[in-house]
Amino acid sequence: MSFALSSAQDVFGLRRRAQQAAVVLGLDRQDQVRLATALSELGRDRLGCQGLEVSFGLDSADRPAALVVEFTWSGGPPPARDTLDLVAKLVGVEYAAGAAAGRVVITQPLAADAVRPAERRDRLAKVLGDGVRTTEADDLRSQTRDLIATLEETRAQREELRRLNEELEETNRGVLALYSELTQELETTNSGVLALHSELEAKRHQLQEASEAKTRFWTNISHELRTPVNSMVALSRLLLAPSSPTLSGEQREQVELISSASHSLLSLVNDLLDVAKAEAGHLEIHPEPVDLRLLVTHLSGLLLSGHGREGVTLLTTPPEQQPALVTDETLLVRILRNILSNALKFTDQGEVRLDITTAPEPSGPAVLFTVTDTGVGIPADELDRVFEVFYQVRGAHQHGRPGTGLGLPYARTLTELLGGSLTLTSTVGVGTQVRVRLPDLGHDRTQEPPAEGTGRDT
Repeated sequence: MSFALSSAQDVFGLRRRAQQAAVVLGLDRQDQVRLATALSELGRDRLGCQGLEVSFGLDSADRPAALVVEFTWSGGPPPARDTLDLVAKLVGVEYAAGAAAGRVVITQPLAADAVRPAERRDRLAKVLGDGVRTTEADDLRSQTRDLIATLEETRAQREELRRLNEELEETNRGVLALYSELTQELETTNSGVLALHSELEAKRHQLQEASEAKTRFWTNISHELRTPVNSMVALSRLLLAPSSPTLSGEQREQVELISSASHSLLSLVNDLLDVAKAEAGHLEIHPEPVDLRLLVTHLSGLLLSGHGREGVTLLTTPPEQQPALVTDETLLVRILRNILSNALKFTDQGEVRLDITTAPEPSGPAVLFTVTDTGVGIPADELDRVFEVFYQVRGAHQHGRPGTGLGLPYARTLTELLGGSLTLTSTVGVGTQVRVRLPDLGHDRTQEPPAEGTGRDT
């Protein structure tokens, strides 16, 4: 539908038609005011141009649909730049100019609803065809009402903005309070962590000092004991020598008891000294090829002479095919001597058996030494504790079997020092089995010895 614009009265009518069209097309209050103001300003600017007309139409080709208002003229000056800028702030505008004619198209998108396009066109045609004449006073009153409505809406928006600002400030205060609380808690936690770290560091130093003091004590006391014990061994050996004066039967028996006790004490002192050196990392390893047949024969003679017991058989048959083994022979003898002595001590009837077999490992060959006895056995809840230094399983089996509780811990320490492992299984009343697995240190000559030190007493 098109209208000619030739007077101010027509511009007033254009504004009224624009408001009515915006209402029937479902635009909100602000869009109604924007559209009416834009058309009114553009109409005033173009008033006086030759052939000035304005037409209303609906564009349903695009989504969303839009109201399209078009100004055309056949002669006259172009629209003022300020007017086009103002209209562009309110609605979508497109300007095209020829030699003298011109065209301005204003587009107002419509809200999506269930109204069919044909019904929307009928509503628009009806409100535009009423032809209600308006005066300047009517236009001013309409603008005043629009202004009042806009002011009211602006006031409501300002109140809503103030309320939102208050809520935001309250939220910010809560966030700041929470941040302050969390910061304080974090500082308290950090202080506690630092205090705990300092306490743990102090405890570590104390434990380190205690361990060093214990090692020094063991080393010093062992050295202090070795001198008188060596004297006892030497003197008893001297008294029993054929070149010494003849002893009576009772005197010889007493000297032999002194010799046996001094040898046992010297062995214990050597074990204590080696344990102290092993814990301090001062026990040096000397790998060399070991003749296992000779080693088994030596152990058999040593143990049968010192630990022989009626009713107990010690089986230490040399392996038919001797496995190749390069390790520290002195430490290996001490490991097996402690394990076999322990087995003989707690076996009253049956046998103590030493088996030697090969045990292939992913990292290289190894030899497995298995000591099996038919002794009293160890309760299941004591299996881990028997490897604690000086710990002994309490019970009737201890009567007549003195000991220090160093045998198994000492054997495991030396085994691990040689790069191996020592495991134990036992059943009360059935017996115990100890397995020592040692790697062949000669398999890879580029490997460093497991431990370093300054020397070892033998």
